[in-house]
Amino acid sequence: MSVFSRALSTLRHEGVASTAWRVGKWMSSRGNPFAEKPLQSVFRQDVIAADWTRPRKFVAGPLVSSSGRPQIAWVISPPSRSSGGHQNAFRFMRYLEEAGYDLTVFLYSATKYPKVSVAGVTHMLAGNTGYPPLDASFRVYDPATGVVGDFDAVVASDWATAYAAWRYEPNVPRIYWVQDFEPYFFPQSPDYVVAENSYRLGLHGITVGPWLANKLRRDYGMACDSYEYAADASVYQRTNDEKRSEIMFYARPSTGRRGTEFGLLVLEELHRRRPDITINIAGWDMSKAGLTFPFVNHGALGVAELPALYNRCAAMLTISLTCASLVPFENIACGTIPVVNDGENTRESLRDDSRIAFVPLSVGAMVDALIEAVDRPDQVKNSRALAQSMVGSSWSEAGEVVVDVFRAQLKLKKRR
Repeated sequence: MSVFSRALSTLRHEGVASTAWRVGKWMSSRGNPFAEKPLQSVFRQDVIAADWTRPRKFVAGPLVSSSGRPQIAWVISPPSRSSGGHQNAFRFMRYLEEAGYDLTVFLYSATKYPKVSVAGVTHMLAGNTGYPPLDASFRVYDPATGVVGDFDAVVASDWATAYAAWRYEPNVPRIYWVQDFEPYFFPQSPDYVVAENSYRLGLHGITVGPWLANKLRRDYGMACDSYEYAADASVYQRTNDEKRSEIMFYARPSTGRRGTEFGLLVLEELHRRRPDITINIAGWDMSKAGLTFPFVNHGALGVAELPALYNRCAAMLTISLTCASLVPFENIACGTIPVVNDGENTRESLRDDSRIAFVPLSVGAMVDALIEAVDRPDQVKNSRALAQSMVGSSWSEAGEVVVDVFRAQLKLKKRR
């Protein structure tokens, strides 16, 4: 049957709307140059160059600079205004600078669009409260040459950049800044395979929380250190001492591991049962999502805007299907109960913290937990206690852990 005949048959049996959708999908699959393709986010040269079946020995040598300041190349995808993962990486880059390291940041982007420019990235960083100021120099990564320069160590930030780090010719230490188990971002596919193989390249991992480090050690024999989750109590503070009748949900439909569609089912049922509870959604503009329940649409918020929203809410629903989110301890500092999906990934990452409500991935169970947070008779007292437990909290201890890992990998003496 010809394409034309199939279209007529579809029109006769399914109607105009269904036929138009099928035609549009057919045309898109054949003529859309921006369609998602396998291995689109990694340079082919990098993957081809890295044969993980022939291990390389990465060892520390004398510092390449006479200044005595270790020189670090950090390869990372271009940061965006609201990327928590990037903000977290830049936080630790700043700790390294304060500890006497010089950084060169290579911006790694294998896709043709959007175009990446150092001027555009540094302009965004300068005007964004979520990123600390860095003294680092910035370059756009060129796959034709790889990482160029004299460095004492090279840092990768995700599975694609791990191959770029491996390619660097001198056998200096390689450090892999692992913030999630990234093969889970894909179905079984070339992307899954190449992401998984990044853990076999012989890089030394630094992970957020113990779950990821334990998984990489157990499943891939990868040497790993980890630092603990924290929150900056100078930013996240409790300012509302009144009883709260609102809840919040972090939505990011473009990121499957954040379970947005499942969370929306929870919110739909929550509104059916308790229409008096105000629902806030942040992280993504949901104004055109066709939701059937009322909600306050906040879109992507900057770090400076989050504490005020947390302080309006009795609880926040955060779903993390891979590594746990960084959000729960920010919630606690604002006196808000974190409601998190229960699982080995979240319980182990967050140390089974009793201040966090770990709830099975059941619509009914999650609705129950949100309602309980709003209705509990001691809500204000509990909120005070949560916030008090975070007074003085910061990322500085985690920063010291990370600096010590770099020092050990580069075989440097501890500064007095």
